[in-house]
Amino acid sequence: MLRLHAVVLSRLLFWRQYCEQRFVSKKSFILRYDLTLLLCVFKDMVKQTKAKTFQAYLDSCHRRYSCVHCRAHLANHDDLISKSFQGSQGRAYLFNSVVNVGCGPAEERLLLTGLHAVADIYCESCHTTLGWKYEQAFELSQKYKEGKFIIELSHMIKDNGWN
Repeated sequence: MLRLHAVVLSRLLFWRQYCEQRFVSKKSFILRYDLTLLLCVFKDMVKQTKAKTFQAYLDSCHRRYSCVHCRAHLANHDDLISKSFQGSQGRAYLFNSVVNVGCGPAEERLLLTGLHAVADIYCESCHTTLGWKYEQAFELSQKYKEGKFIIELSHMIKDNGWN
């Protein structure tokens, strides 16, 4: 597909140069302008068809979870701690570590298990809010959550190696 784009792009460049060399009247100016506009639109189309790149790629031989919106890798199945968490929009999983995720400012929230300092996390690729990171737990029984990540099921899919 990109090879086809390159061929069309080179033809457009050729015709623009040809028109610039051969024609100097007002009508030819409009033709050159139209070709230049078409060239700009086509370059934008080529940029949009390139594959997305992520900050981190997880090993392809392991089961992993990805962002449902842009398919950016988020976590390995090996980093899954628990499947029995509740997010703001339904079920959620607790992970030990995640990738391709940005973190917002921490704030105190009263969750089902008590008061916690949490920071919203979002996909670095598509900027969708995925869940949150536990920054601090104020109850002794909840300290194991500190530094861990909640990702809601509605924002992730199972990728690679699932039956």
